[in-house]
Amino acid sequence: MSSTVALLVIVSGFIIQYLAGGEGVPVLSWPLNALFLAVFAALLLLLGVAFRDNALVVWLGGIPLGLSLVFAIAFLSLLGGVIPQGTASGAALSGRLGLNRIFSGWPFLLTVFLFLSNLGLSVVWKTVPFRLSNLQFMLFHGGFWIALACGLAGAPDLQRYIIPVYEGRQNSTAYIPQENRMIELPFSVYLDDFSIEEYSPQLVLYDPQSDRVIPGKPGSTAEVGKGYRAVWPGFEVRVLEYLAHALPDSSGNPRPADPENGIPYARVRISADGKSVDRWLNTGSPFLRPGVVQLDRYFLVMFPGTPKVFRSGVVLSGGQGRNTALLEVNKPVEYDGWKLYQMGYDEKAGRWSQLSLIEAVRDPWLPVVYCGFFMIMAGNAMFFWKGMKSGGAV
Repeated sequence: MSSTVALLVIVSGFIIQYLAGGEGVPVLSWPLNALFLAVFAALLLLLGVAFRDNALVVWLGGIPLGLSLVFAIAFLSLLGGVIPQGTASGAALSGRLGLNRIFSGWPFLLTVFLFLSNLGLSVVWKTVPFRLSNLQFMLFHGGFWIALACGLAGAPDLQRYIIPVYEGRQNSTAYIPQENRMIELPFSVYLDDFSIEEYSPQLVLYDPQSDRVIPGKPGSTAEVGKGYRAVWPGFEVRVLEYLAHALPDSSGNPRPADPENGIPYARVRISADGKSVDRWLNTGSPFLRPGVVQLDRYFLVMFPGTPKVFRSGVVLSGGQGRNTALLEVNKPVEYDGWKLYQMGYDEKAGRWSQLSLIEAVRDPWLPVVYCGFFMIMAGNAMFFWKGMKSGGAV
């Protein structure tokens, strides 16, 4: 019976989805989502305590239904993993069934709602009356319920924006990609400095006829520098001199320059058919043309190194006061309830980019979800501790 009910829930969800024209479940944002979750939890507590012996309630909180719903959720998750999500489907039937939005559709949310009811009742039965021997169950399953319920209920309150800010300027507006519009932020970002550290450049052959890049076979060192050697069929290139930061003088010869403005230069010796010639190569910049060497139908090119680290020195102003911070990739900064991430820059300009793209994320439900995860971890710790204790007793 439980597996039949789980199947009927999925089928009913797809029918509702179809009748709704493929639209997902209407979302509730704060405070309606918190109110709905509180009422839902209170009803589960009432059912679990006042109707503990009711046959329907016992079945609703039973293990067979729980296992059937777990398989149903796994099946829907498999569909969501196989079928591309978030894109308009070419088939009308597929679109109306919501197969391209499984995780916000009626079948998934109805199944999860019934699963939360099942899980919640089992937690209530283990909690009331309270027994210390049930603490591990309460922590693990109660934490799971909190993390799942609050994660779903709080999803509409997640704010994720992109802040474009230019060096030497201040911005208090952000872009919402999903809605293609700008909004005003409760704080402003001033970009004091944007910098990029790059890996060493690469020596490659470029074939304009096939529009492809042919990397050479390096010698003893992988990084371009003095003594670097690379080989292609019919060509050998050796770096005689390397300047990491240089600019041409009035006669066109490279001279050392400051790291902020200079570009990599390499004097190379090209050997082919028993002959050799020395030439200067450079990576180029928005202000200088790259120095290349033509070799028959190929061009010997020195590509700029890929970014190693890019960072933004910013000044944040708002309700939390005036803070100075350094943003780097995977090193977010928290300010006034927001997390700011270094997201990108003007890739065409490279390390001369004056633009920094900063992602601002605010998730007010995240602490509650983390609380659920910590409860799960505590429950697991108690489980292993009990296992070790019983193993030692044996």
